[in-house]
Amino acid sequence: MNINATLFAQAVVFAILVWFTMKFVWPPIAKALDERAQKISEGLAASEKAKTELAVANKRVEEELSKSRNESTMRLADAERRAQALIDEAKARASEEAAKIVAAARQDAEQQVIKAREGLREEVAALAVKGAEQILRREVNAGVHAELLNRLKTEL
Repeated sequence: MNINATLFAQAVVFAILVWFTMKFVWPPIAKALDERAQKISEGLAASEKAKTELAVANKRVEEELSKSRNESTMRLADAERRAQALIDEAKARASEEAAKIVAAARQDAEQQVIKAREGLREEVAALAVKGAEQILRREVNAGVHAELLNRLKTEL
């Protein structure tokens, strides 16, 4: 065989192989590669979009947390103010009740002092009558001398 014919035949076969590959094999591979590249770019775009949405969502979550913290702080402060107001009101009522109780006790004590004075006056009057009776050596009639005894009570 001739070397030139072999080389020529190999070149023709190689050209047919290149043509066949370029016509039937290469387009599906290129199409698959292009689809793959497109899917990757879409995935990257979706990833970027998801990152921005996540950042926005995180920002909203932080804002909501801040709002809820502020609201809870305000509610706690309001509850503390209400509690302090209730305590102050209870103290005021207790002071009023204590003042009423003290006033009632003073009034009761004054009445008991008055009763004790009246009782002492009665006893002193009775002792004075007995003393006068013994001095006079006769019995003094309390009914007859009621005015004298009343004057004696008031003087004592």
